[in-house]
Amino acid sequence: MLKISIFIFVTILATICQSNGHNTIENAIIKCLNNHQVPSSLIFEQGINSSFSMVLQAYIRNLRFNTSTTRKPLFIVTATNVSHIQASILCAKEHGIQIKVRSGGHDFEGLSYVSIVPFFVVDMFNLRSVDVDVENETAWVQAGAILGEVYYKIGNKSKTLGFPAGVCTTVGVGGHFAGGGYGNMMRKYGLSSDNIIDAIIVDVNGRILDRKTMGEDLFWAIRGGGGASFCVIVSYKIKLVHVPEKVTVFRVSRTLDQNLTDIVDQYLHVAPHLDHDAFIRLTLNVTNSTQTGLPTNRATFRCLFLGDTQSLLSLVSQNFPLLGLQKVDCLEMSWVESLLFYYDFAKGTPLETLLNRQVFSLYYFKNKSDYLKDTIPKHGLEGIFKKMIDLQTLVIVFNPYGGRMAEIPANATPFPHRAGNLFKLEYQCYWVNEKLYSYMTPFVSKNPREAFLNYRDLDLGINHQGRTKHFIKLSRELYSYMTPFVSKNPREAFLNYRDLDLGINHQGLNSCVEGQKYGIKYFKGNFNRLVKIKTMVDPHNFFRNEQTIPTLPHH
Repeated sequence: MLKISIFIFVTILATICQSNGHNTIENAIIKCLNNHQVPSSLIFEQGINSSFSMVLQAYIRNLRFNTSTTRKPLFIVTATNVSHIQASILCAKEHGIQIKVRSGGHDFEGLSYVSIVPFFVVDMFNLRSVDVDVENETAWVQAGAILGEVYYKIGNKSKTLGFPAGVCTTVGVGGHFAGGGYGNMMRKYGLSSDNIIDAIIVDVNGRILDRKTMGEDLFWAIRGGGGASFCVIVSYKIKLVHVPEKVTVFRVSRTLDQNLTDIVDQYLHVAPHLDHDAFIRLTLNVTNSTQTGLPTNRATFRCLFLGDTQSLLSLVSQNFPLLGLQKVDCLEMSWVESLLFYYDFAKGTPLETLLNRQVFSLYYFKNKSDYLKDTIPKHGLEGIFKKMIDLQTLVIVFNPYGGRMAEIPANATPFPHRAGNLFKLEYQCYWVNEKLYSYMTPFVSKNPREAFLNYRDLDLGINHQGRTKHFIKLSRELYSYMTPFVSKNPREAFLNYRDLDLGINHQGLNSCVEGQKYGIKYFKGNFNRLVKIKTMVDPHNFFRNEQTIPTLPHH
């Protein structure tokens, strides 16, 4: 009994000491920040500020990382000035604490606000100005802006200028541009990172640098190699691109009983080779048949065409006749309006919707990526369709390459996936929380309570952690099934579709070896150059997370 009491006492004492130790570190860092003119009103401390949870959760986009067991930051610095970023870096270095920088919170694995070690977050949402220069066809965009704000500001200034970036309007500029950034104009103009002409950063020593003062090596690295490994990116200068006053869009769906295999087969053969002005994305999912009520495959084709309806109809009828596209399927609108349509808003939705920083639905999810270098044979498609019906939860998105993407050299930026790739694939797996589902019962449809099959919520009779493991297992199962059809040696992946299944860096003695496991898949032959640049600009590996670029050993 005495031994048990002593054990309990020692355990409690250790917990108190550990807690006090953390508090001491927190207090020391916050005092350091205050001394560097960061006001306390911009610092939200866990357990001290009542608004801490609200600020943290405001930009958590994946509910997998919004649980009671997820490690929280010690505090959040909501920077309003570049000097606050400088202070955060210097104080974190002085006290040996890790920092995370969050612009939009869309990292698929939550790495901008989650860590396995103690850390604090520098939140960039207040730094979101977008200054458009129509005369010079450029814009300065701060890293805390969301894509919708960028599009809105450009559309307000010009009917014939645009910018190639993502279709999800709530994505933050910071990580999107730094990791490449693709969207429905990439076949015409390439990636976001291909159209960045300058940047303002804060380096590991707290210096404010632009393209000239940082040097071409570092400027190369932050345009597709991810910013989190090298510095804090404050803003980008982007080169705007030309768009017609009216573009044409369509969204049509076909199911398995509508000759789906032949339609998808023809799509795979033609989509990467169409005119550069055409981008047709394919989304495969499982839905319930309107005839039998049983699960069936559905393909949804979404298109942006930088031209008029008649030209698009002619192009599709000549190259993709099995789709059966009709004039009634097509809509003409401005480029900025097309971004709302592409995100499934109805025509006529106010453009101010682009300024909404809150996502419209929050889910738990696990996404993965692949690259397709050869078309999938029909028997392969039939097998994929069957596998998707077996799993039911999964979605596969095909994004066609070709066009400008095939013209830019693989080493022009760290993003290497250029010529030779037909499609980038994304595997999506979403699920919901049973407690929230139950809570919402009075407010939603009844008799029956309708549901979307791909956002499956099986009553598994297990806890949250078990549910998460179940759906991640399904995601991995589809990924494994797709192995024969996709790139090999390495099996390539897209950095902005972060996937910790590819490897985790524990930042120890084997950091370089661990980093190579995922680094080669994201960057291929560009990985070694990124390591050299990382070693040069951040030799002590201050900027790090579970998948950053490592430094060279014994440098």
